[in-house]
Amino acid sequence: MSPSANEADPAHRAGSRLAVVGNPENRRVALFGAAVAGFGLPEPRVVSWEEVLRSGGADFAADEVVRVDSPGENPAVDRLLRGPGDPTRVEGSARWYAGLMSAVRTLRGGRRLDDPDELAVLFDKRRCHAVLTAAGVPVPASPTSAAEGAVGERGAAPAAVRGWDDVRALMRAHRMHRLFVKPAHGSSASGVLAVETSGAGRIRATTSVELDPDGRLFNSLRIRRYEREQDIAAIVDALAPDGLHLERWLPKASQRGRAADLRVVVVAGRATHAVVRTSASPLTNLHLGGSRGDLDEVRAAVEAAGARWSEVLDVCERAAACFPKTLCVGVDLLPAVGWRRFAVGEVNAFGDLLPRLTGLPGSGAEGRDTYATQVAAILRHPSLARPAVPCPARPATSPCTATTAPPSAPAPARPRRAAPQDPQDPFDPQDPLDPYRTGTTDVSA
Repeated sequence: MSPSANEADPAHRAGSRLAVVGNPENRRVALFGAAVAGFGLPEPRVVSWEEVLRSGGADFAADEVVRVDSPGENPAVDRLLRGPGDPTRVEGSARWYAGLMSAVRTLRGGRRLDDPDELAVLFDKRRCHAVLTAAGVPVPASPTSAAEGAVGERGAAPAAVRGWDDVRALMRAHRMHRLFVKPAHGSSASGVLAVETSGAGRIRATTSVELDPDGRLFNSLRIRRYEREQDIAAIVDALAPDGLHLERWLPKASQRGRAADLRVVVVAGRATHAVVRTSASPLTNLHLGGSRGDLDEVRAAVEAAGARWSEVLDVCERAAACFPKTLCVGVDLLPAVGWRRFAVGEVNAFGDLLPRLTGLPGSGAEGRDTYATQVAAILRHPSLARPAVPCPARPATSPCTATTAPPSAPAPARPRRAAPQDPQDPFDPQDPLDPYRTGTTDVSA
């Protein structure tokens, strides 16, 4: 889509200086730069994460509109955030989180398209879940959902998870026969385990984690299934010091026999782009062997079930509205069996990397990718960029060089030839606490 007359008008563009904090070699930065060029704007100034971390921050002019992008997929930046070590390792997410949040607060001046406090919530699954719950957004039940001073599932204090023994205890206490165990500060399914048990005492965890003989954990492109409880316990015990979030495993709808969910991008409060992700495993991430599904089929299934597509998008917009100072988020939407009800799995600060995907019909983003849509929103509504909160004086040394955990983009994965996968087991339809059946969580679409 070409810029509108208003967007293309030189007077309208006056003062629209753009800058991006990212990794200069990364395709995210290139895609944003191409979108900016498409509007006839000057090339955005690129400030590298490595420079920010090594020099203790960066300064921006008062009229610069600053986009903060992912620090992922750069080994040098990963070392500065998580410390030295194999970049494919899973552990270290708490240190990464602390370092990234500290670094974001050393960006001085300019007008921001995000908010440091909102980023801190978006990168903590426990706090994000609590914020969504408080706003009435449908989410899977969780005993670990918490922000400071908040409460978790059913009014109980949020549960601490110090290792596998605590996970087992919470599974019993909350009658969770199936659940997801997630690193609180992880992304791209790094360290996530889909755990299921049976009445016969059997247990299985599906994950991309590779557990080596020395007990170290690595990201892999191959989905694995662990059926020895001692292996599952070893993985969870290794991840627990970084913080863990537990969620009930909700029975998801399928498309052509594969589990399905959606990534919906919301820009300036409006759902503009959506992609269906399907998989033979519980993990639908595209880099782990998931495939793009058919969005038209999803819309038809929703309408055939008696729901409305607009209501589906409304769930995502309600989730994004919890972060009003963040221009763009990616919402992971979980459809219930039958395509009538939906819950929000996660809200992603850097969830806009969907190359070549154009906007939804009627969204105002038709013909534009996610990056061009954001540039158009900035030009139409300059007030979306807010003055940065004043930061403390520049520290003598970077607070991040000695502290800091997994990048928001996938941590580098050890390439593996994918092994044949079993069809996904059906979800247990008799789970008495399944919120889709009992209404303990409002998941009306």
